[in-house]
Amino acid sequence: MAQIIDGKSLAAVVRARVATEVRQIKAQGGTVRFAAVLVGEDPASQIYVRNKQRACEKVGIEFELHTLPANCRYEDLTALICRLSADKTINGVLLQLPVPPAVVGDRLTEVLNLIDPQKDVDGLTMANLGKLVDGGHGLIPCTAQGILYAIQSVCPDLTGKKIVMVGRSRIVGRPTSLLLTNHDATVTVCHSRTRNLAEHTRSADIVVVATGCPHLLTADMVKKDAIIIDVGINRLPDGKLVGDVDFDRVSKIASAITPVPGGIGPLTVAFMLKNIVAAYCRQHGG
Repeated sequence: MAQIIDGKSLAAVVRARVATEVRQIKAQGGTVRFAAVLVGEDPASQIYVRNKQRACEKVGIEFELHTLPANCRYEDLTALICRLSADKTINGVLLQLPVPPAVVGDRLTEVLNLIDPQKDVDGLTMANLGKLVDGGHGLIPCTAQGILYAIQSVCPDLTGKKIVMVGRSRIVGRPTSLLLTNHDATVTVCHSRTRNLAEHTRSADIVVVATGCPHLLTADMVKKDAIIIDVGINRLPDGKLVGDVDFDRVSKIASAITPVPGGIGPLTVAFMLKNIVAAYCRQHGG
C-alpha cells in the first residue's frame, strides 16, 4: 500500500514558516496586505476565496476581497486590476479563476498581465512565467510549488527522474513541467492529443495528473512503486469529490500518492501565502 502524502500536514509546516515571517514584519512596523478579485458568483470560486481569506487571517496577512458582477464590463475588471496593482499599500493581487468568458473572452492573458509582476502571487503573468522558463527567480505559480514540495517530501532529489506531466494548462501543467525541469528531472508533457497515454505513464518514476477528468489514471497505467501526484478535483453526480486518479486501485501499486481532497489543494493555498510574503519582501528590498 502506498504512503499517503498528507498535503494538510505539509501545508501546516509552510504556513507556520509564513506566520513567523509575518510576525517579524509586523515587529518592524510593516503590514502585509493581499487583495483578491472575484468576478461573478460561481459557488466553487466563492469557496476557494473564503479558504484563502481564512488562511491569510490565520497567519496575520490582511485580506480584502473585491467583487464584480458576472455581467460587468471588461473595462471594469481591468480598471480594478490596475488600481490594485498601483496601490502601494497592497502587496499581493490575485484574480480568482475562472473568470466568466462573457467578461474576458479570449483576453484573459491581457488581464493577468495588468497585475504588477511583483504583486502577482499566482505567478501567472508573462513576466513571472518567463522567469520560470529562464530558470530565474520570479514568483512561481502556487500549485506548481505545492506539487514540487509534495514530491520532494518523499523524493528529495529529482535529478534524472522520469516524470510524466498529464495536462498542459497555463495554471498547472506548463509551469509545473518547467519547475520540475529546473530541478533536473526529465519531464514529458502529455495532453488530450497524446496518443497511447498509458505507454508514457507506465514508464514514469513520477506521474503528475491535472486534467479535470475523474479517475483518468488507472492502475494498469502505472508502474510499481511510482510516485503519483493527483491535482484534479472533480465532483461526481453523488456529490463525492474525487481526483484524476483511481486512488483505491493505484494506491496498491504506487510507492506514494496524494489524496483528494487533502493533497495538493492545501499546499496550493500555503504557497500562495508564501508568495504574498515574498512579494512584500521584494517590494521592501528584502
